[in-house]
Parts: sequence; C-alpha cells; structure tokens
Amino acid sequence: MRKRVIIMGAAGRDFHNFNTLYKHDASREVVAFTAAQIPFIEKRTYPPALSGPLYTEGIPIYPEEELERLIKEYVVEEVVFSYSDISYECVMHKAALCATLGADFILPSAENSMLESARPIISVCAVRTGCGKSGISRYIGKLLLGMGIKPVVIRHPMPYGDLASQKVQRFATLDDLAKHHCTIEEMEEYEPHIAAGLVVYAGVDYEAILKEAEKEGGIIIWDGGNNDLPFIRPDLEIVVTDPLRPGHELLYYPGEANLRRSDVAVINKANNADDASIRIVMDNIRKANADAIIVKTASVVRTDKDIKGKRVLVIEDGPTLTHGGMSFGAGIVAAKTFKAVPVDPRPYAVGTIKEVFDKYSRLGALLPAMGYSDAQKKELEETINKTPSDIVLIATPIDLTRVLKIDKPCARVSYEIEEMESPGLKSIVDGFVKGLK
Repeated sequence: MRKRVIIMGAAGRDFHNFNTLYKHDASREVVAFTAAQIPFIEKRTYPPALSGPLYTEGIPIYPEEELERLIKEYVVEEVVFSYSDISYECVMHKAALCATLGADFILPSAENSMLESARPIISVCAVRTGCGKSGISRYIGKLLLGMGIKPVVIRHPMPYGDLASQKVQRFATLDDLAKHHCTIEEMEEYEPHIAAGLVVYAGVDYEAILKEAEKEGGIIIWDGGNNDLPFIRPDLEIVVTDPLRPGHELLYYPGEANLRRSDVAVINKANNADDASIRIVMDNIRKANADAIIVKTASVVRTDKDIKGKRVLVIEDGPTLTHGGMSFGAGIVAAKTFKAVPVDPRPYAVGTIKEVFDKYSRLGALLPAMGYSDAQKKELEETINKTPSDIVLIATPIDLTRVLKIDKPCARVSYEIEEMESPGLKSIVDGFVKGLK
C-alpha cells in the first residue's frame, strides 16, 4: 500500500514540493492538495500534464476547510505543510488537528526541494509578505545591468489560472501580461521588473523554468514570494526584514528559517521606522544569525502629482494588507508625507471587496487592490468609482488605470530602494560578481 498524503498549499510551494519530492515517489500517493490564503484557487485539478505517470487523472484541489474530512475519507497518513507567511501559533493548530486525526504533520526541508543551477544564483527572500523583497530584487537587477551583466529574474509561483498552460511563463513586455491572462496580483509582481528592463520567469514547473532562464541569464535572481524559502540553491542568500513590524522576523513560518540561512539581512524601510524598532530587528537578526551581514536600506516614496490637501482614496497592495498583516502601505505613507487626507472606502465597498473588509477588520481608510478574478476586478472598480475622493492614489506596483476604468483623477505612488550606508548592498553585489571571475 502506498502511504496516502495530502499537501496543504496556496498554489506555489505545494506544487513545487510535489514536483520535487512526491511526483516520482512510488511509495507515496498524494490524494489531494488543499488551498488557502488566495481566493478562487481551489476546486481545480493539478492536471495530468503536470502530475506525471503515477497520477494519470491528476490530483484534486480542495479548500483547506475540508482538511479534516479529507484526512478521514482518504485515511491519510501524512499531511505536508507547503505554504508560507503563517504564524507559528497557526501552524501548530494545524499540526494539532492532524495529530488528533492520526496523520503525521510534515514540514519539508528547503534543502531537499532546492534545484541546482549552472548559473550563479542570488536569492532575495523575506521574513514576511510586504517587506520589500521585489524592490530589493529590482535594485540588484539594475546594479547587474550597470555592470554589463544580463540578469534574469525567476519569481516565486503565482499560478492562479489554467495550471497546464502556466507550466513555464516568460514575461519580457507588458503584452506578455495579457498573453498569460495575469491577475492584478500577478501583474503587481511582474510589471515592475519588466519596467526595470528585466526578464521574468514564473509558472509551475521550476525545473523546466530554470532550464529556460539559464539560456538567457548570466546571473539569476530568485525573487521570493511571501516569506517562502528559495526553490533554487543560492550562491548569495539575502533576506529582507521590516522594522515597521519589529519582532515578526521570529514569529512567522518559514521567515525565521530564511533569516537563519541568510548571508545578508537587509533592514528595509529604515527611513520610516523609529530607532527602537530598528534595534529590535537588529538584535533579533544577531540572535538568529550572528554571521549575517546587516544592511539598512530606505524605501523612498514619491508621487507623480501634487496631492497636498486633497481627499485621496488610497489603494494599496492587496496581499501585503491581507495575509501580510500590514495595516497600511506606501500609499498611506505618501498621504501622510505629502499632507493628503485619506477617504474611508468601507461604506462603499461591494461584493468580495466588502467581504475582505469584513474579514480583515483592522483595515481602515484604504483599499486593498484585490483582483484575483474578472468579477473581483469589476467589484474593485465599482468600489473605487463609488468612493468620493478628489484623487485616487494608486500605491500598487502596477498602474491600475491600465486594467480598470476609473472615473476620477489618479496619481501614482512609486517606491524605490536607496542605500542608507556604505558599504551597503552595492558593495556586496560588487564583491559577489568579482568573486565569480
């Protein structure tokens, strides 16, 4: 009898763990995936085109709320936890449920699922969602371009559509975003890299993705998702921390593992944090990883229009505000910096956008950019247009006016990484490149 397994996930690490650890293991049978954290990704099938010859009918994906039923129905012996940015308390509640039902609760080592590359790998991961790792990745990409090196970015997976068609995705132009039917959340991750002159790969099968990326990149930048661990073995491992959430670097899985593994620990947003919070983060870095090089960076916020004194509807990055746990982002920072007045959108929210506010009651006068489906995009658009404001302040990494019809003036918020000390990240990247020669 093959040991029956369920993989708990969120359309990312779960598929990678299956591909690298279970796909060809004849001693185990993955009977189901469960899906959480991201809307509308359950009730799909991991298709036969990806699941391999041991799974000729594919593998069903269920909502995580059905985990208890699935363990009992399939007589499951192992449950493999395979997603990220979860508090230790929450992880152990899930472990307790599995133990009660007689199933082992497995946390696979990152080492066992890491792919080997023929190219040098710089990984940029984080201790929480929303620390600014993609900004750090772009900054490093620009440094490499300035050295005459062509970097390629491999982004942590976001396969929210048809999985078979998303096996390997390449993004080099904005037209590629439409070609691959990207959600707003996917565009937020890919578009800023494209604007910086970088090619991005993502998808489902990271062995195949890595082979394609190696053909055109001199150095590969792994741009992590949430606070997940790298899928590819790094030669330089960078982790980003957030002093606006001091202490979180030791409280969320697997962010602490990233911190303990890292060669470089970046304290980002140090320009917006108080000294006491920075000290807490620095002390925790030293406790977890005394050998890590600590670097402070600034996340500098700008707007493309004058917003002083204006009533602004602030639209922030969705995942940062939801499972990332932040109560504000760059848009609120910009409104405060440039003396605008945020308008509360909650009375005007409709459909699933209203449900987001109900679920995340800590959110105040700002709007998370949720667009995981065409219907949800319409509800976001309706909420924006119903909310009275002088200006819509778009603090998402993409220009929402390209994908939504907004009937009032808009201003964009940009946020870029700047060095705060020397030597800093530039010196580290310079040294890494010189060491390759």
